[in-house]
Amino acid sequence: MDIIKGEGKIMDHDGKGRLLQDIELFVLDMDGTFYLGEQILDGSLEFLEKVLACGKRFMFFTNNSSKSPELYIEKLKKMNCHITRKQIMTSGDVTIAYLKQNFPGKRVYLLGTAALEQSFREDGIPLVEEEPDIVVIGFDMTLTYHKLERACTFIRNGAQFLATHMDINCPTENGMIPDCGAMCRAISASTGREPRFLGKPSRETLDMILQEKGGQKQGIAFVGDRLYTDVATGVKNGAKGILVLSGETRPEDLEKSNIQPDGVFASLKDMAQYL
Repeated sequence: MDIIKGEGKIMDHDGKGRLLQDIELFVLDMDGTFYLGEQILDGSLEFLEKVLACGKRFMFFTNNSSKSPELYIEKLKKMNCHITRKQIMTSGDVTIAYLKQNFPGKRVYLLGTAALEQSFREDGIPLVEEEPDIVVIGFDMTLTYHKLERACTFIRNGAQFLATHMDINCPTENGMIPDCGAMCRAISASTGREPRFLGKPSRETLDMILQEKGGQKQGIAFVGDRLYTDVATGVKNGAKGILVLSGETRPEDLEKSNIQPDGVFASLKDMAQYL
């Protein structure tokens, strides 16, 4: 098993401070990092205040493609976190940009929520119910057997197979629920085809952030509760990957993971102490 390492997760107080000092832009995960379900995690707002007070920047990036950025902005507003559209990006955004750049005008069959469908249509992606060139799987919380059967049939018939993100489960206040990656596994088991995953940890995610935010990748840190998406986006692509233990990953998971973060913190509240 190849080990994908950051700069080392065992740090003293000064080491953690030095790690955060070198970061100019914090790319924050949402579920399990900033909030859990409908509840904001303790210290999250204080972390943002500290980031700004230090002259640094933050933005949100979520792999959860079941909602539009506008819906996330409204959700954060209810938690007293006020951001603009330029401060949030989703795996749906990355997928739309990838389709426009690599498959302009191609017909897409989308497994997604109404919010994701609307985002695709607003960006001019042709959505169809028959004979698509591409099948895109999102975090479809309206999934039906009919949709699943259609997707499998189209992929068997030669359609490209893309997915907004690879997350297997989505954390909620009541535990984990099946996410996009789990749906893709069912389709792969039926068709024998594997998808190309976008969102975190794909290089396309980092590239889109660099394009929109500028700066150097070495000054960007992806902060989140998952090793294989949040942390991996940083350590696989030349940026930083920071793990917070407020969501999916447990300390014992680090011992058996081939993805090792640049730093580990209990939460955003913990991180704020080192800024």
